[in-house]
Amino acid sequence: MPARRILVATLAASALLGAATVPAVASPSAGGHHAGGYGGDGCVGDGARLDYQKDVSVRVLKGVFERGDTAIVDRFVRTDYIQHNPFAADGSETLKNLGVGVHQQFPQAKYDVKRVISEGDLVLLHSNVVLTPGSRGSAVFDIFRFRGGKIAEHWDTGQNVPDTSANGNDMFSTVSRPQTGQPGARWLTAYNKKLVTKAFDQLIVDKDVSALDRYWGPEYHQHNPTIADGVAGAREGLGGYFRAFPELAVSVKRVVAEGDLVAVHSHYVNAPGERGQAVVDLFRVRNGKIVEHWDVLQDVPATSANDNTMF
Repeated sequence: MPARRILVATLAASALLGAATVPAVASPSAGGHHAGGYGGDGCVGDGARLDYQKDVSVRVLKGVFERGDTAIVDRFVRTDYIQHNPFAADGSETLKNLGVGVHQQFPQAKYDVKRVISEGDLVLLHSNVVLTPGSRGSAVFDIFRFRGGKIAEHWDTGQNVPDTSANGNDMFSTVSRPQTGQPGARWLTAYNKKLVTKAFDQLIVDKDVSALDRYWGPEYHQHNPTIADGVAGAREGLGGYFRAFPELAVSVKRVVAEGDLVAVHSHYVNAPGERGQAVVDLFRVRNGKIVEHWDVLQDVPATSANDNTMF
């Protein structure tokens, strides 16, 4: 099986405590909670549950795909695990088999998580997945849904990291200040989620480039490697895209937000009858304006190992 197919298949999830390290937390207890807040806001209760979900996601995926540890799946993944990665079947046994397989074939594989956010029962991870040391690897977004304190469902998108970028930024770094991969205070979540949802609907769904004037800040940093930096780059790049595909249809499937980070998981279809692409767009908001953007795009394949679609 080619390395790319193995990568996509094994990304039933992906995570590694990397450069933007998730703060250390206590081991998850049997009750599904641990003490302590996240991001310095001192949250307890719901905040502790969100931190628990982040912690479990990282622990499971690091254990499975870096060490081939299947026992951690039995502990924290439901047996009826629902899979939306088109190259993997449902169930926790498939996840264990994939983890063992990738660990055997790529014993030095690293899952370098750049940022992790959680809202409600969802966790989103943005990672640089490198199977072979020295290679650029892939940019990957994973979304997990929790039920009863265990991972119950998974969606992902992945694409190869290219040699060059039109904007001079890589696909992972944080350029806007403060330069951290960690989300801001959780009390900002609701406001920023509403702002990004409105901005995305106007710009991407309605194809109204004037939304850039209303919702984007003059300091706008672009990480899509095909689009130039800044608002002007976005206007030129997206304007050309909309003109090339006047029948583009974008349907939003879910939005996950925490603090200053808001992720939109969507189905992009350039023209009627096409299968389209699964896309995750991640935005950073500061002072009521969008100041940074990362994304990952993956073609929807003709066939799937499960019956769940990518959405």
